Amino acid sequence: MSTVLVIGASRGIGLELVRQYLARGDRVIATVRDDAARQQLQALGAQVLLVDVAQPASVSGLAWQLDGEAIDTAIYVAGVMSRAGATEPPTQPEFDRVMRTNVLGAMQVIPQVAPLVAAARQGQGGRFAFLSSVMGRIGGVAGGDCWLYRVSKAALNMAVAAAQPAYPRVTMVAMHPGWVQTDMGGASAPLTVMESVRTMIATLEHLTPADRGRFLQHDGTPYSSW
Repeated sequence: MSTVLVIGASRGIGLELVRQYLARGDRVIATVRDDAARQQLQALGAQVLLVDVAQPASVSGLAWQLDGEAIDTAIYVAGVMSRAGATEPPTQPEFDRVMRTNVLGAMQVIPQVAPLVAAARQGQGGRFAFLSSVMGRIGGVAGGDCWLYRVSKAALNMAVAAAQPAYPRVTMVAMHPGWVQTDMGGASAPLTVMESVRTMIATLEHLTPADRGRFLQHDGTPYSSW
């Protein structure tokens, strides 16, 4: 039985990750922002922590809540969308909302969680994945829509790549979950949440040291450039 940490598990992909890992017989620790989500996940059988990744004071308590754990697989799922295009500047509140959740939260979590992932498998280390987006790729940008979201995911990708050398026993990857039928992806997306999560779990199970610092598609195919 593995220990899995899902950061941002109240709905969508995060919730489905909890469900599928529990169904495999793994022990799951999940973070959510409110008590209603905590009760839902506890009913599924997860151990639940209250953490708001957009609030530094809240994230700062994550390390002591996880004290003594060895995390085989950690997944940073938390993220928010901004759909405004490049023809209009983001407001300060919108910039803060997106960047605090998508980037600052991840950068605060990494130094607290990565050492616990390094301690997994008798010190051989585990996996730490971050849900990014193909919209964060700088090469081949097709349009100016959702530009703040794109910038946040490009920054997240860099945070993962820059953190990897500091944790050589951890396999850290950024991962595009595909275009998924969530509140963010919309009903017309080609992938169901169940399909996306199933392939991501399989991809994480088969990561090797050669994947460290990579940006992967949900099925494990690496992007040729960031």
